[in-house]
Amino acid sequence: MILLRKLLFPFAIVYGFITFLRNYLYDKGILKSYTFEIPIIAVGNLCVGGTGKTPQIEYLIRLLSSNYKVATLSRGYKRKSKGFVLADESSNAEVLGDEPFQYYSKFQTIQVAVDADRKNGIEQLLNQPSVPEIILLDDAFQHRKVKAGFYILLTSYDELFCDDFMLPTGNLREYSSAAKRANLIMVTKCPSSITVTEQEKIKKAINLEVPIFFSYVSYDDTIYNDTESLLVSKVKSESKVLLAGIAKPKPFFKYLMSEADEIMTFSDHHHFSAKDIDTIKNKAKDRIIITTEKDFVRLKAKVLKKQLFYLPIKSQMVANQDAFNQTIINYVGAYSRNC
Repeated sequence: MILLRKLLFPFAIVYGFITFLRNYLYDKGILKSYTFEIPIIAVGNLCVGGTGKTPQIEYLIRLLSSNYKVATLSRGYKRKSKGFVLADESSNAEVLGDEPFQYYSKFQTIQVAVDADRKNGIEQLLNQPSVPEIILLDDAFQHRKVKAGFYILLTSYDELFCDDFMLPTGNLREYSSAAKRANLIMVTKCPSSITVTEQEKIKKAINLEVPIFFSYVSYDDTIYNDTESLLVSKVKSESKVLLAGIAKPKPFFKYLMSEADEIMTFSDHHHFSAKDIDTIKNKAKDRIIITTEKDFVRLKAKVLKKQLFYLPIKSQMVANQDAFNQTIINYVGAYSRNC
């Protein structure tokens, strides 16, 4: 695989030139970017998948939704619907996509919408009877048609964008110089014990004059489904099925795994077919199945409800949480006052 990626280096140069040209046209105003008179926070990354956008969006929802009317706008990756969709009681993961449906299921006071055309999606949200006061754009760092007021760039601790290269040789969707558009950088999936010395080393490698914060993934001590909950400590030693269709599932498996477990791995945002469900049920038999939140919203209508559980995760700050929170609150407050 590594050899193949190296052989594809010429295609990475071509792809890099195309993205560079596109960004140049937006930077010079030849391609038009649209702004809106509402605080818009875009969360995204430079590489493909696995940087923890969903926990970061949920962190922002928790931070802001008690004081503001918050809406999230996502593309709705792999959904079966088209155009603009505003989540309601009839929505499911196939209509919204797994991550937006997860937001809708967990946060009852916010609006959740999907639209591949983010400009149209924002306009539709602003035309709703209940107009949001803040819009969170999910996975929108490359969406230059809309110019957000604040950009949060995520990069994984074990795969920093500054050490990566363009697709298909590396995992970058655009050159690392695009990070200059960020107002704030979050290094995600760090060890919770990361030292100050290592943080400073990473800041030096990134080499940008913007605030840089560090976060880690915090796993819940309880697994849940729609009707019950079980302590991880009680089920960890039991024989069970662990199932994940996410970009980087190893930490999830490691947290829950025992020697007697059956491990089932699927591609990120995998659509579970009838054949997949039969395979899962045959492997599980009478054992419980533990999956991620994102997979749970796609599986819960297809697998026995008493058998299927999910493990929640949260994004936790290594340090300086108050400073991060205040940076976001200051942006929203200043934008609102200026408007």
